Amino acid sequence: MNILFFLTPKANCEVLYDDESLREALERMELSGYAALPIIRKEDGSYRGTLTDGDLLWALKNHCGFDLKEAQAHGIMEIAHHKDYQPVSVSTDISDLLQKSLEQNFIPVVDDRGTFIGIVTRKSILANYISAGGQAAASE
Repeated sequence: MNILFFLTPKANCEVLYDDESLREALERMELSGYAALPIIRKEDGSYRGTLTDGDLLWALKNHCGFDLKEAQAHGIMEIAHHKDYQPVSVSTDISDLLQKSLEQNFIPVVDDRGTFIGIVTRKSILANYISAGGQAAASE
């Protein structure tokens, strides 16, 4: 089975760009309702990492003294990302994808040039498993 079957395309994903501020990221996370978002480079679309709500919280405390005006002055690439979700290639084997889904809520997917093309969510993998009557997707 091809992992593109599970893919949520970039156009349907909420993402952060690497030139955004902490404040912009905080607002985007609040509006989206997600606790983690992929970061992509605006210039070439390459995957840069993942920002979590925990990363934002610690950055607001350690860099901004919980001051949202100060958060506007700091970029998201200045702060530590405690858990960058590792991307997979479009040609990744489904068993490797399943293994990553045990560790990450979503798996960023990149093409051969490293350009972000979307995500595979744990939810999409489980939904496929359930709709297949409990047959493991990896065995197909």
